[in-house]
Amino acid sequence: MMMTALADKEELIGRIVNIELAMFSRVKAAEPAACQQMPETFRTMRRMSHSALSTDTLESYLRDLQSAVTQGRNLITEKYARMDNLIPPINRNPLIKSIVALESFWLRDLHERFPLAVRCDGRFEVYALGELETYSDQTLELYFRDVESAVEAGRNLVEERYEYLYKSLGFASLAEVEQRAQTAAH
Repeated sequence: MMMTALADKEELIGRIVNIELAMFSRVKAAEPAACQQMPETFRTMRRMSHSALSTDTLESYLRDLQSAVTQGRNLITEKYARMDNLIPPINRNPLIKSIVALESFWLRDLHERFPLAVRCDGRFEVYALGELETYSDQTLELYFRDVESAVEAGRNLVEERYEYLYKSLGFASLAEVEQRAQTAAH
């Protein structure tokens, strides 16, 4: 029996998240992150992050992760070191800033429409820059292609990620989460 494209993508995301979790669990920090004690939360958030990307981009990123493992690199450690400016830039590909600019625009737009369900605290750009610097140029090119395709189609990848997240948590939609948050706030 053949798997559907969606099932194949979910399996691919699962493989990626397993490698990321193994790397994340080995991150040494002065104060361990709360989510290091909650691997399922980490899995959920990383699945959300990857859910809006194409299979081509995900396959390329999986190769990046596998290559890093072979080389003894921990991309999650590198990401956090970049976020804290502890190491010099890993990758200066100009596509990184283009991707982050569009993703930031999408996040602000989404926050304006769903202010209680979607946080927009300013750390997103630092986080995204640190993460994307760990991607290969090939993965960045594919990711940028995904972003360009979304723009051309009038899609918001950040919104798609939040819809994925909230549906995976049992809600019907992002709009439902916002409505519940508004009701609870009154």
